[in-house]
Amino acid sequence: MSSEFGVFHPERTITFSTPFLGPISMMELTRRILDGDIQAASRLMRDIDDQIPSSLEALKELYPKTGKAYIIGITGAPGSGKSTIVDKMVDFFRREGKTVGIVAVDPTSPFSGGAILGDRIRMQRHSTDEGVFIRSLATRGWLGGLSRSTQDIVNVMDAMGKGIVLVETVGVGQDEVEIVNTAHTSIVLMVPGMGDDIQAIKAGIIEIGDLFVINKSEREGADKLERDLRMVL
Repeated sequence: MSSEFGVFHPERTITFSTPFLGPISMMELTRRILDGDIQAASRLMRDIDDQIPSSLEALKELYPKTGKAYIIGITGAPGSGKSTIVDKMVDFFRREGKTVGIVAVDPTSPFSGGAILGDRIRMQRHSTDEGVFIRSLATRGWLGGLSRSTQDIVNVMDAMGKGIVLVETVGVGQDEVEIVNTAHTSIVLMVPGMGDDIQAIKAGIIEIGDLFVINKSEREGADKLERDLRMVL
């Protein structure tokens, strides 16, 4: 069985051919990813997101090498400052000498099917840092604040040796809580002045948080939001 991206042989040897890597076997691809090769990891992540069948075989080979990264989810309402917080967290972890992977999930337009993938703009100063790997994903209609391929992308970053993986969800509501199934620690960002504060912290989003951050706390109503949050918790 063959495709544009590879050939399936009885012995489960898959040959990839890419403009950047040239012909490459699945064994060589996974070896390069385990060695931290950015081009190999980028290629596999793209195939995963495009649901190319050969990517599943590569994931099976990589999966036993996962489980070492610490995964942190950052979620909250649109405009709560998730990308800015992620950017500052990268600074902190890099000063500690840790390598960081970032998965930034952006919404897909229900009309055009496109996505701006703009979250990474706020993190572009890290793009030249070899210790930081940033991957943007579109939801492609997937609900819950993540995309269909988020967990697999996290596993690739884990396998390639990233010590910390930060997952930034799309702007979420009360029941978009899929991040809790992916992250070891979930951070919920909240902002004062976004209407009914109690409404903003009702069950759903309130139940997934390990840490709650009141961002933009110079705004009026930050103290009230803190009191309301403590009461609900």
